[in-house]
Order: sequence, then structure tokens, then C-alpha cells
Amino acid sequence: MNSYQLPEKPRIAVVGSGAVGCYYGGKLAAIGHDVRFLMRADLPAVREHGLTLWSSESTEIHIPAQGFATPEEIGPVDLVIIALKTTSNAALETLIPPLLHETTALVTLQNGLGNEAFLAERFGTERVLGALCFVCLNRVAPGRIEHYGHGTISIGEYLREPQPRTLAFAAMLREAGVTAKVVENLMTERWCKLVWNIPFNGLSIAAGGVTTDRIVEDSHLDALARALMRETIAIARAHGHTIPDSYVDFQMERTPPMGPYKPSSLIDYWAGRPVEVEPIWGEPLRQAHAAGVEAGRLEALYFLLKWLTAAKTDEVASPR
Repeated sequence: MNSYQLPEKPRIAVVGSGAVGCYYGGKLAAIGHDVRFLMRADLPAVREHGLTLWSSESTEIHIPAQGFATPEEIGPVDLVIIALKTTSNAALETLIPPLLHETTALVTLQNGLGNEAFLAERFGTERVLGALCFVCLNRVAPGRIEHYGHGTISIGEYLREPQPRTLAFAAMLREAGVTAKVVENLMTERWCKLVWNIPFNGLSIAAGGVTTDRIVEDSHLDALARALMRETIAIARAHGHTIPDSYVDFQMERTPPMGPYKPSSLIDYWAGRPVEVEPIWGEPLRQAHAAGVEAGRLEALYFLLKWLTAAKTDEVASPR
């Protein structure tokens, strides 16, 4: 098998079986694909009851999912879907090798910048794809994922044009009912997603724990979100990724239908878990400095989030 192809019926492993991993992996399992979920806390519940995917579109499906405690139990697969939080990326160095055979492909669904490079440095550039998920999800109980809106996924190869496996993976997702598209430039798509993630994930924490609807409704937060978007677009353009000015209005207009949505960073912050500060805010800021782009609002938000998240983690670790 060519390293850029997938077999007709690939074996798939999901590493990082939270809301995102269970949603997309569950959709594939629901139509009969061999999907193996690497799990910890949810493992007993999923082994007994399977996965439940609930949607605001008044649908609910129950999937008899395959849950495993270790990658060794899963064994080599054809495709690894990585949905682990980037704050746990160091664990991939031991989690991924047992899942590999000679042509195993790795697709990261993670947020921010630098994830494909991390995988390429450790497991080979030829294995790596990336995917951007534009979706509103939360894991509300063990094995139960609630889907509130959107769901589009954009898939691209790392440092190369789309390959047969890229098209095959997108086709699998479309067959499962997911709006999936193949993109020519993966990194441009990453910057497009950051245009939303930087302001909404960041301000949800920095403004005192607010949902996305409150950011849009408040004139001051709305103005700040738009300014952060414009800074992000300027950084992207400086690195050769063209995003039109109209993308700001597009992102602001698509947010209200999400309702009182809690971004994943806010949920992690409330729970005292590590927040993905470096890939979502730190690396874009470093890219701004490297290109000589003024990004004062992003810089202020980055340092504020570093302080807030460190303080919150300490508070949870050492309750009074």
C-alpha cells in the first residue's frame, strides 16, 4: 500500500476520546467503520453502554463503541485520529508507537499552531495530516456527547497537496453525515480557525467566565473580539495566508446561533485543567513578533490568560 493511501476498510484508532474524538469517531463507527477508542475515565461506561451522540437537531444515536485502556490493546491501525488536548502532547510519544505500521497515517484534530510539526518531528512528515473542526460540542457525562451546532471539518496534508488518503478520509466522513472538505493549504485553514478561537476562547475566560452569546451582545467585548480577529488576520497575511477582511463579519454573524455556548477552553479553565494557552495564543503571538506585526491586544490577552490559568490550576490543586 502506498503511504498516501488508505485501505478500503481502514482500522481507525481515536486517541483523545473526549467530545471531539468521540463525536467524529462515533459518527464513523455508527456507519460500520472499525473505530477503536483509547479511553481512561469513560472506559467502563462505554464498554457497558456504548457511546451516545445527542444533537440539537432532535436526534440521538447510541453506538456500541470499542473502548480500550492502552494502545497496545488496540494494536497497529491504518489511521490514527488525534483529538488529545495539546497540553498532553508529550504523552503521544508513548501512545502513538504501538498504533503504527509502516504506512499508518496520523491526523490531528487539535487546536492552534504547531501540532503537525510536533508529530512530523517524531513520527515522520509523510504520515501527517491535519483537520480543523468547526463544531460546538461538549462531553456532558461519560460516553455522552452533546452537539449544539455546526460540525464542518476541513482536512489537509501537512506540507503537501491533498493525496488519495485525504480524499478517502473526507469521503468517509461525508458518508457518516459530516460536512467534510479537502483543503489545499492546511496552515491557511489553521489561521482561519484561530480568527474565532483567539477571541472567543480567550475572552470567555478573561471576561470572567462568559459564554459566546454574551461576548457578541456586549458592545465592548464585541469590539474587542473584532479587534483581536483583525490582528490575527494581519499575522496570517504576514506569513502568506490570505484571509479577507470580511471574514471578521462572517465569524461574528455565525456565533449567535450557537446560543450560550461554553468554549472548550472555558470548560477546562473552570475544571482546573490545563488550558491550551501556547498553541492558541502563545504561538500566534510569537509568529506576530517574527513577522514584525503589531499585536498588542493578543499580547495582553496571552499574558492575562497565562496568569489566570496558572492561578486557577494552583487553586484547584491546593484548595483552601
